[in-house]
Amino acid sequence: MTNKAIAGQFQLLANLMELHGENTFKIRSYQNAYRNLRKLDTPLSTLTDAELEALPGVGKAIQGKIRELLTEGRMATLERYRSVTPGGVQELLQVKGLGPKKVKVIWKELGAESVGELLYACIENRLIELKGFGAKTQASIQQKLEYFQQSKDKFHYATLDREAARLLPLLRAALPAARIERTGALRRGTDVVDHIDLLVSDTAEPTALWRDDLLLKGERAGEWQHARSAENYPVRLRWVAPTDFGSAQFLHTGSVEFLDAFREHYPQVALGGHAEEAAIFEGAALPVVPPALRERAWGLELAAADRLPELLEATDIKGVVHAHTTYSDGVNSLRDMAEACIARGYAYLVLTDHSQSAFYANGLKPSRVRAQWKEVDALNAELAPFRIFKSIESDIKADGSLDYDAELLAGFDCIIASVHSNLNMEEAKATQRLLTAIANPYTTILGHPTGRLLLSRRGYPIDHQAVIDACAAHGVAIELNANPYRLDLDWSWIPYALEQGVRISVNPDAHSVAGIDDIRHGVTAARKGGLTRAMCLNALDTEAFAAAIRR
Repeated sequence: MTNKAIAGQFQLLANLMELHGENTFKIRSYQNAYRNLRKLDTPLSTLTDAELEALPGVGKAIQGKIRELLTEGRMATLERYRSVTPGGVQELLQVKGLGPKKVKVIWKELGAESVGELLYACIENRLIELKGFGAKTQASIQQKLEYFQQSKDKFHYATLDREAARLLPLLRAALPAARIERTGALRRGTDVVDHIDLLVSDTAEPTALWRDDLLLKGERAGEWQHARSAENYPVRLRWVAPTDFGSAQFLHTGSVEFLDAFREHYPQVALGGHAEEAAIFEGAALPVVPPALRERAWGLELAAADRLPELLEATDIKGVVHAHTTYSDGVNSLRDMAEACIARGYAYLVLTDHSQSAFYANGLKPSRVRAQWKEVDALNAELAPFRIFKSIESDIKADGSLDYDAELLAGFDCIIASVHSNLNMEEAKATQRLLTAIANPYTTILGHPTGRLLLSRRGYPIDHQAVIDACAAHGVAIELNANPYRLDLDWSWIPYALEQGVRISVNPDAHSVAGIDDIRHGVTAARKGGLTRAMCLNALDTEAFAAAIRR
């Protein structure tokens, strides 16, 4: 089990114990274990019992439970609480914004034991009868429940991408004569994915794949074989003849919109009987459209006009923009983050700890900002030519203003302006808030424009076109937050941003050394919107970047 998975087990245990009114001291100890373990870089599976016990917030009792999870894949204490808690109540804890305190009231006083029951109670206005639940709270919970239902059984692209990367070499080793490739939404790099879809070039169903350490055999649905990986992720396999592999890849990679447009404009092209999909594009006298651009008909239009862009590559990114350290809510020190960037071949780091309004994230008071600047100066002298830019992720306040006074703002090299609070504004007010921040002469980059958390929280409503137009007018770049839970700005707005001449910065929003590597997920999303190296802010080298952010 990964550190994050183990930490999640302690979070669930704490939540279930709180539901049942257990000892607050024990609950707090499990909550602390969750917070500490999920931040740990060293795999827990590599540590001895003594090393586990010495970890902050662990101790002997929790160490034993960690070892139990590592050896048996389960924790007896957690299973005991699960057994006395309805499954639907446990599912309610997964809904964003429904903590154990609210769920306990809903369960014990309202009698709702599932997402469906609670949603129906909201529709009938029964939630407002409970103490502490007004009409606004009920409306908010109803919206979150509906979003939860829509997002159920879906996965972040990064999750299935990682599992596919682990699984494919094993499948190919088990079936060396077969060609096995990704297809579908996973191959297109879609933000949210249902399955790992794989094409297998074989005329028979190979039994070699059905092993407990590879794939667990499931049911057949049409021409797809449904299965689960050993790590319990959904996999669909489709067996095709080698002579038809390219045709199957073409037909199952493109979205319905893309394929319909192709059939409409190139009805003369035979789609079957091709070993390689390039032959289909050749038949239409088109260059091969990259899988990333096969989400919309737009990609086909670009190919027909011979205007396919040379899409951004992860290797084009020269600097890490948007990173947090132990100064605010990051796991690693400033030096750790800088040295990790150097080790990965990056030329600069745009350091953006949280500003003072983000008290929940240990935001920096002006005195701590100046102390950080001194450390930056010392590290820049030591680590040159690598450069750390003195920057901040400034909260955008409710009225659109930024944190700090003008004198301190003027001292930063770069300011990412982001919304983190008051996320329930109506569209007009939320948009005006961003327009005010964009017009601020100190704003360099607009951070995660909608604040969305994929599969967890909808973004707040904004007029994207007005926001992008304002960025164009004021020379402000827009962040594509590369954290796979955000991927915000949504890739579908990148074409419009490029038309207006607005640069996109692909930023990891790294809260640890490992978080730096999320840049690749941002690049995957950016490619879907046609982003090129020329229009990517942090694909610039150090001097060009410094010139571009100078206001």
